[in-house]
Amino acid sequence: MSKIPFQSVISSEEELRNLFGDSNHVVKHKTIHRLDPHCKDFIAKSPLLFMATSDASGSCDVSPRGDEAGFVHVIEESCLVIPERPGNRRFDSLRNILSNPKVGIVFVIPGLKETLRINGSAALVRDEEILDRLSVQGKRPWLGIAVSVEECYMHCAKAFMRSQAWDPDSWIPSEQLPNPSRIIADHVNQDHVTEEIVARGMQDSYTNRLY
Repeated sequence: MSKIPFQSVISSEEELRNLFGDSNHVVKHKTIHRLDPHCKDFIAKSPLLFMATSDASGSCDVSPRGDEAGFVHVIEESCLVIPERPGNRRFDSLRNILSNPKVGIVFVIPGLKETLRINGSAALVRDEEILDRLSVQGKRPWLGIAVSVEECYMHCAKAFMRSQAWDPDSWIPSEQLPNPSRIIADHVNQDHVTEEIVARGMQDSYTNRLY
């Protein structure tokens, strides 16, 4: 780990337990190891997930995937498949999976404060039948991210309660939102890459390459 400018750093689970206490009985026993009917129903109603991956050296990445509710297909109680649709071709998550198959996923349902967490091992698949089942608007995904399920459990609502993420009254006014095109242009930091050029490119991608 890079040197961090702090003096009091937790370095053991024992310190954590002394600070926070132990988990209660329900929390300790809520993990299951297959997709039961509750998990399948949650996944069928979720239009959005966040997937964490890391490469063989431990460098991490978290990336969203989204589509209409039910876009993730449950193949059986031990396996689900996430469609990989057109993106920016960085392939951060996909390259990580090739070197380290372990993934962690959080499924989100808008309006519901609790989330579903699934951990497992992933593979990149191109089976014709699977890609056909994942098609949208007559277009297949590039591939499928098949996840062999190892752990499933519900995550409590406190993060969404504290953030008020689903409460429109708490949202920042639209005119105060960060400008993604400006941010990207500034980060690229090259004279020929302007905010306007980035904005046009993003809009073209959103309009013509969503699927």
